[in-house]
Amino acid sequence: MYTTHTNDILSDTYSDALAIRKQVFIEEQQVPPEREIDTDEQQAIHFVLYDEANTPLATVRLLATDYNTIKVQRMAVAKDARKKGYGKVMMAEAESYAQKQGYQKMVLGAQITARNFYQNLGYQEEGDYFLDAGIQHITMTKTIA
Repeated sequence: MYTTHTNDILSDTYSDALAIRKQVFIEEQQVPPEREIDTDEQQAIHFVLYDEANTPLATVRLLATDYNTIKVQRMAVAKDARKKGYGKVMMAEAESYAQKQGYQKMVLGAQITARNFYQNLGYQEEGDYFLDAGIQHITMTKTIA
């Protein structure tokens, strides 16, 4: 397995990230395409985890919110690749990248069904539940410095 990342929305890596996101968010969760693919695509760093056959397994994107904080977004694992620890690998890669770039805090809006996943990775809940694309979420943060 290996991970790549890019901010080039014309790259194969971005296309693979988008394919996973379309499957998970648009097809499975019925998120409107215009909500899933937004104006932040060009500013974000897109990560994809691949297997030895170059099959994309998981994706996540990071978007800086200020000099200290980076936001984790669009974390998704392809349906056939779930329950194998790939989400954990993807998050470790994102955290490592953020640390190397000098960020001290990661923040994300976790779907309630994924809350325990993020808690097990050291993220803490903050604030109240909120709806995003019609799905209940909670803000979670982690200090990485």
